[in-house]
Amino acid sequence: MGALRRLLPRSLMARSVLIILAPMLVLQAVALQLFYGGHLDVISRRLAGGVAGDVAFVAELIRREPDEQHPWIFREASWRLDLALAFEPGAVIQGERRPTMSILPLEEDLNNALGERLRARFDVDWQSDPRSVIIRVQLPEGVLHVEAPRKRLFTATLYLFVIWLVGSALLLSGVAILFMKNQVRAIRRLAAAAEAFGLGRDVGAIKPEGASEVRQAAGAFNRMQERIRRFVGQRTEMLAGISHDLRTPLTRMRLAVTMLPRAPETEEDIAALTQDMEEMERMIAAYLAFARGEGTEQTRPADLVELVHDVAAKARRSGAAVEVAAPGRLAMPLRPDAVRRCLANLIDNARRHARRVAVAVETVPRSDPGGPGGEGQSLWAQVTVDDDGPGIPAGEREGAFRPFATGRPDGTGLGLAIARDIVRAHGGDILLEESPLGGLRARLLLPV
Repeated sequence: MGALRRLLPRSLMARSVLIILAPMLVLQAVALQLFYGGHLDVISRRLAGGVAGDVAFVAELIRREPDEQHPWIFREASWRLDLALAFEPGAVIQGERRPTMSILPLEEDLNNALGERLRARFDVDWQSDPRSVIIRVQLPEGVLHVEAPRKRLFTATLYLFVIWLVGSALLLSGVAILFMKNQVRAIRRLAAAAEAFGLGRDVGAIKPEGASEVRQAAGAFNRMQERIRRFVGQRTEMLAGISHDLRTPLTRMRLAVTMLPRAPETEEDIAALTQDMEEMERMIAAYLAFARGEGTEQTRPADLVELVHDVAAKARRSGAAVEVAAPGRLAMPLRPDAVRRCLANLIDNARRHARRVAVAVETVPRSDPGGPGGEGQSLWAQVTVDDDGPGIPAGEREGAFRPFATGRPDGTGLGLAIARDIVRAHGGDILLEESPLGGLRARLLLPV
């Protein structure tokens, strides 16, 4: 069963065409076998028997009648039996001819019929003349040559039947392939639209086409796409309102702190309060970025290597030691601002815990066609961020992606959560591994 499953085609179109054509081909094969085994066999034996009977009758006449009657026998055989005769006195048949038409039963039937009706040695030549069959009969005085037209051994039914079988098979195959191609094209468009929408690309509503079930699926996809867009838009508007509501009292608090009278005994409290407000500002901004998910930015062609260099240069200006190893260019569809934020979070996390940060960009083949990004992608764009810090134990790495999970008192715990959210919106993923530098490696995968 497993071997049979491996032999079957994997695409829907190939399987559908196979389902349509297999019964038809089996039916035609059975009909052809019945024709060859029944009708053609009977017709072939009868036609061969007729020719063999005429040849045997002429040979018997030549054997019995005197030489003076041979010209009359030749003329009558040519006129009435459509046989061309010639006599070679003193000749002897040498050797045997091999069969040349083993697919059809004509040669075997003619040989069997001649063997039953002739009481002499004979030979049949199918090769010398494309329009005639030459039969040589050994007589006591020599060899009788008989040229019988091939049309006396063939029937037009054979050609018509074969043409009908082949023609109908080709016609129905073409119709089935054309029909299934149109149906599968609609499914492929639906799959491509779903894949693009899953990667964060705005493909718009797709046109329902194909069978009613495919049209129903396309309509459901369009409605789902619209509901998701509406949900994202409502969430963004709600978060904008929350941002305004939270930052308004925070601004008043800043103003109130600024207007407080300065005294040595209150300086420490004012500084602590200012630090708390700055932390609240960072948490609000980080939370809004995480909840928004960078969903308003559209995908467009961008250079991933250029983004990595920009983020690394900004980190160096902040005092971090960041090394970059990347090819000259790697263009791919991205949401550049979101990817830039993702890379900045990863590099920022690394430089907070380590002294040295190394970033590398390369393309790697996909080993899991069914992984993130779906089928149809053959390469990953891989970005690795390595550091020489303390790292994260293997059992705690997945928990580091949870929102607000942080190991630092001044952190929000949203950096890795935002990074994974952005990468998965592109159809990729982020993995945490042990770094060759001794610390933590963040391996980012994006479908090319």
